[in-house]
Amino acid sequence: MKFEEILLGAIRRSEIPLRFEPGAEESVAAPVTEVLQAWVSAHLPASADSEFDAGYRALALQLLSELDGSANLPE
Repeated sequence: MKFEEILLGAIRRSEIPLRFEPGAEESVAAPVTEVLQAWVSAHLPASADSEFDAGYRALALQLLSELDGSANLPE
């Protein structure tokens, strides 16, 4: 499945309220964040047997923590 298909599906599932309605941004952002988390998780190596896999896994875990808000974006 293509990333674009997943993203469009998430946006279609969201209920986009009127522009100035409270919570409008969160309503659209939540499914997009969910699809990004699923996308990054799909690329997460099961193990870190090599230095490459360890680095790749560390990056994926960092991205996931940024998506869930438990880590700040790098400056």
